[in-house]
Amino acid sequence: MASNLKNLSDFSGFDIPDGKGMKVAVVAAEWNREITDALLDGAVSTLKENNVSENDILVVRVPGTFELTFGAKCVLEHGGFDAVIVIGCVIQGDTRHFDFICDSVTQGITDLNVKYDSPVIFGVLTTDNLQQAEDRAGGKLGNKGSEAAVTALQMAEVKNRLLRQQ
Repeated sequence: MASNLKNLSDFSGFDIPDGKGMKVAVVAAEWNREITDALLDGAVSTLKENNVSENDILVVRVPGTFELTFGAKCVLEHGGFDAVIVIGCVIQGDTRHFDFICDSVTQGITDLNVKYDSPVIFGVLTTDNLQQAEDRAGGKLGNKGSEAAVTALQMAEVKNRLLRQQ
């Protein structure tokens, strides 16, 4: 697996847009909170490091990963955000619940990206075990929350650049 080869949160060589003036919402699940808090911290820190003002970052908590779609929809309907990041963590268990949650949230976020004019960035870990989640929430493989923040800035810039050309 490619992610085992390196820290994926190394952004050297990436063109990260300046976030000054951008507004970003982060919708984070409370379930598996030790992981989602680390992802949330990574996202917020990265946004701030790239000049998004703390006052322009809205954090919304929802109970679990399944609820991310509705939380993001509420934020999008409120309006005024250049991007929305959803953060969650689903760890494989003994039942098919994992499959239902992962499929539902993936389709829900995809649907929001098609319906609304602001990008919704998928920062949801879907792992086989807790160690894989820890490795991706600030561990040896980086922080997927930070990666989601960079993606949010990049996609917001794509949208904003196209709007300026109209």
